[in-house]
Amino acid sequence: MAKIRLFIDHPLAEGQAVELNADQAHYLSSVMRQAPGAEISVFNGRDGEWLARIERLAKRNGEMVALHQTAPQLDPPDLWLIFAPIKKTRTDFIVEKAAELGAARILPVQTDHTNSERIRQDRLQAHAVEAAEQCGGTFVPEVCDLVPLARLLDGWDMERRILWADEALAGPAQVLSGLPHGAWAILIGPEGGWSESERRRLCTMECVTRISLGPRILRADTAAVASLALWQASLGDWR
Repeated sequence: MAKIRLFIDHPLAEGQAVELNADQAHYLSSVMRQAPGAEISVFNGRDGEWLARIERLAKRNGEMVALHQTAPQLDPPDLWLIFAPIKKTRTDFIVEKAAELGAARILPVQTDHTNSERIRQDRLQAHAVEAAEQCGGTFVPEVCDLVPLARLLDGWDMERRILWADEALAGPAQVLSGLPHGAWAILIGPEGGWSESERRRLCTMECVTRISLGPRILRADTAAVASLALWQASLGDWR
């Protein structure tokens, strides 16, 4: 099994030539000290994992050839994570763990009490790619740009249910086995809590289910991991 895994935004099939961009070539040649003839694992989020051989490698470009598939494509359940960005390193943590735990889409939102007014979407997407590379995943979730929560809810498809981790319900953690399967989104609030207007709106949406994550109020990054694990164990692909 190849020790290096690399995400490649390129079709993969037996004998397929794959061009390396400058960043990938630099990583393989200068960081990982690879040379032509070396074999690595590659994936593109669509065609599973493949073993590829480096045919040509320079500091700014190179070429590989796909040899054979080593693992089938494993897509996550239809689960989104909606969260309010917090401090930089902890937002990075949320994105990384969401990718590892099987979120299909990651949506940062601006709430009334969100501390961060902007994000670097490209940097967070890179964190999602890196997480998939390191955890053996074959799927990379899309990290969307920051949008106001109100705007997101205005266009919400009511067929997709929302699991709202509400700190106001601190108490025994709830079992989700009785909830319907299908499309879901997990909603994690900001460090400053929800405003009264946001609470009223969420409470009136028929697609929203409020849950407790236990007797202790969790930090936002911990709540995201706990919610994803709880959903996956009850309704996702951990069963």
